[in-house]
Amino acid sequence: MAISTNGKGSAADGAPRCIALVGPFGSGKTSLLESLLARTDTVARQGSVGDGNTVGDASPEARAHGMSVELNIADATYLGDRFVFVDCPGSVEFLSEMDGALSGVDLAVVVAEDDERKVPALQLILKALEARAIPRVLFLNKIDKSTRRVRDVLGLLQPASAVPLVLRQIPIWEGGQATGFIDLALERAHVYHEKEPSTQIDMSDEDRAREHEARFTMLEHLADHDDDLMEALLEDIAPDRDRVFADLVNEMQDGLICPVFFGSAEHGNGVSRLLKALRHEVPQVDRLAQRLLGSQERQSLQVIKTLHTQHGGKLSIARILEGQVSDGDSLFRNGVEEVKVSGLFSIFGQQANKIATAGKGDLVALGRLDSVQTGDLLAQDTGEMKSLYTPEPRPPVLATAIAAAQRKDEVRLSAALAKVAEEDPSLTISQNQVTAETLLAGQGEMHLRVAQERLSGKYGLDIAAHTPHLPYAETIRSGTRVRGRHKKQSGGHGQFGDVVLEIAPLPRGEGVQFSDTITGGVVPKQYIPSVRDGVMDALQRGPLGFPVVDVSVCLTDGSYHSVDSSDQAFKMAGILAIRDGLSECKPVLLEPIDKVVIACPSDTTAKVNAIVSTRRGQLLGFDARPDWPGWDEVQALMPEAEIGDLIIELRSATAGVASYTSEFDHMAELSGKAADLAMQRSGKQQAA
Repeated sequence: MAISTNGKGSAADGAPRCIALVGPFGSGKTSLLESLLARTDTVARQGSVGDGNTVGDASPEARAHGMSVELNIADATYLGDRFVFVDCPGSVEFLSEMDGALSGVDLAVVVAEDDERKVPALQLILKALEARAIPRVLFLNKIDKSTRRVRDVLGLLQPASAVPLVLRQIPIWEGGQATGFIDLALERAHVYHEKEPSTQIDMSDEDRAREHEARFTMLEHLADHDDDLMEALLEDIAPDRDRVFADLVNEMQDGLICPVFFGSAEHGNGVSRLLKALRHEVPQVDRLAQRLLGSQERQSLQVIKTLHTQHGGKLSIARILEGQVSDGDSLFRNGVEEVKVSGLFSIFGQQANKIATAGKGDLVALGRLDSVQTGDLLAQDTGEMKSLYTPEPRPPVLATAIAAAQRKDEVRLSAALAKVAEEDPSLTISQNQVTAETLLAGQGEMHLRVAQERLSGKYGLDIAAHTPHLPYAETIRSGTRVRGRHKKQSGGHGQFGDVVLEIAPLPRGEGVQFSDTITGGVVPKQYIPSVRDGVMDALQRGPLGFPVVDVSVCLTDGSYHSVDSSDQAFKMAGILAIRDGLSECKPVLLEPIDKVVIACPSDTTAKVNAIVSTRRGQLLGFDARPDWPGWDEVQALMPEAEIGDLIIELRSATAGVASYTSEFDHMAELSGKAADLAMQRSGKQQAA
């Protein structure tokens, strides 16, 4: 989200409601945002994703890849009511953007389409909304391209939702195309017009019969939570229209149902009806404040996103839950740490427009709050507070080793990585102490690619990236007794150190142990630590080229010279003894094995099991994923060498929705062709 700042714009009166546009990748969220802005006369002409002229997805990375990779924010006014729309990426690799945004919205419009392949992705999104008790409606997009009855499409999508999907409309069909709709609450028919509001028409007798049947089904869903309505239906009494609307609003806001609208965002069909529903049915910001704060409710703001702009510095995007904020105000991070607002902005697409003040319900950008992070609450008075719904960062599933192409840029790279990770909490930066690499880890191949493009484009860095080296190790299968002698004479004092070491294997996971059984002072006590240092240094790289583990080294004998012996001489003696001795101890390569838990739709479990097996994995079993109908969790032990790009194959086999977690379990011997391949691969990486 490459925001630029200027001095235009001002805070408008009224308390806007904030609406997230969410849904699977490619469902048409950005097109819907554009259509909403056009229908409210916020933009003069509706742009097109294909033409690259939309308000959303205007960053270089989004334009380059033709997909949403960050939040898109725009405000609009419709019939006197103010709205802020937050278009969230739909790709599973960028769902962390949605996670942050959901902390500041009053309702979510879930954009879906008639495509069974996207149902698992839809379930991922609905699960996130359900877990945080966010009211939602579903907009069935691309109705002009649907080949099934809307009722059948609902049957296809229903397994993704924990609550009933309740039709608010049915289509009017003509020649196999949806040319309009019948509103089941108002009992009125409308015909579509290209990128214009629909007009009301009279219903045919056939459509009237269809409307009566569909409306009764809608009322039955409402009656499940309203005994009086159930009684009226049983007695065949037509319910009052106001009562029906009240039930629709209350049950949607309470998360008991998910109303379904439909249309075509590209052609502007169904957008006016959706806007009217949003105007009357989206809850006020007070309900969000209660959901986030509970009894802590007071004047505060919820931070949903952090940005680092090229010219305006750091911006914290926050929803004002209660109160008013002005440029220069002091706020308290989580009610404790005082921070001062240095610049206040409204946001529209890629523009951040400076304003003097903002009030309850506004979504604003606060300048230069250096210590503030995404997810923080900003109170307007002191007294510790905490959000009841702070999202956990999604665990990374793919990593790349990253470095500055030029040594002089290393400090700049470190600073830029910190900023990129602060903007996107699902990116993690870590240092692998074994391989001495900086690792950038994220949610997938595209996620990491976009992060690198930002480092190059936004921060002007030349980046070198490669597959991370694997932390192989080696151990020994047998022991030996070896002497190491370091003797050197070059005028003046010479160097003399002489040690005898017993080297033996240890059980797996025991690490490295050093001891001594010296008696009689054959190796003076003050030199024994130096012998140990030499041993430890030599074990950092064994005969196979990797750190040596699970080995015991005991200093048993040696000799010294009263003049020429020194700490350095005995350290060198220890190094020489280890180097000579290890090659006699049948060295063997060890590879790290991880415990992996893979989450996947149940109908893809067999494919996932096959992937694990072909990657030298040991299947431990699978169970139903808790609280996820239609999903399984596969447990396995897998070599880290096979996990590196595992997510790419998993996503390919699961319509892009699988994920996994892994943790180190143990080291295991690797021999034969697999060991030769590992050595060859490691050698190439080190050479590179």
